[in-house]
Amino acid sequence: MLFESAADAYGDKVIGVILTGANEDGARGAATIKERGGFVIAQDPNTAEAPSMPQAAIAKARVDRVLPLENIGPFLVELCRGPQGQWTQRKK
Repeated sequence: MLFESAADAYGDKVIGVILTGANEDGARGAATIKERGGFVIAQDPNTAEAPSMPQAAIAKARVDRVLPLENIGPFLVELCRGPQGQWTQRKK
């Protein structure tokens, strides 16, 4: 429900991150974020302690990136303030 509420409230300004988890509840929220024009990152299931949640998101939503856990933080930083400010420029 968190992702769905954020997508409804903030639309294309939302970045969702799906991490390790033992169920599939994040997949529906990830799909809602994508429907509203947001950006979704899923943890690479091979690096997840419990891969069910990122696997479900990858299968059910058009995730924008699948990244190993250690690369997600640096990618978010670059996405938000990168050389061209690709996320912030996109949202102006």
